[in-house]
Amino acid sequence: MSEAKSREKGAVTISLLGRELRVACPEGEEKQLLASVDYLNRKLREVRDTGKVVGNERIAIMAALNIAHELLSNRPGGASFDAGAFRGRIEAMQETVESALAADQENLF
Repeated sequence: MSEAKSREKGAVTISLLGRELRVACPEGEEKQLLASVDYLNRKLREVRDTGKVVGNERIAIMAALNIAHELLSNRPGGASFDAGAFRGRIEAMQETVESALAADQENLF
């Protein structure tokens, strides 16, 4: 499992495909976050290693689509799905990713 690089004021530094990012993490949820980071890193590497997708942004989008497909395909047939709550979580994750990317934008070029 991944290890958090550092923790400070409700944020943890993680590594995705070798790139370090600081993300918000409530106290006591580090273990779940790190399990998510491990899972996402596996999915990112799967997409990257196919050689069909070039660029980290495209790799991330394809991995996200694959994960969303897995989630929706594995739902039990009778289970209810709260689209509003799901959308809210996706938007929160998107904001976190966008803010991390914006903070590191000048280091990309």
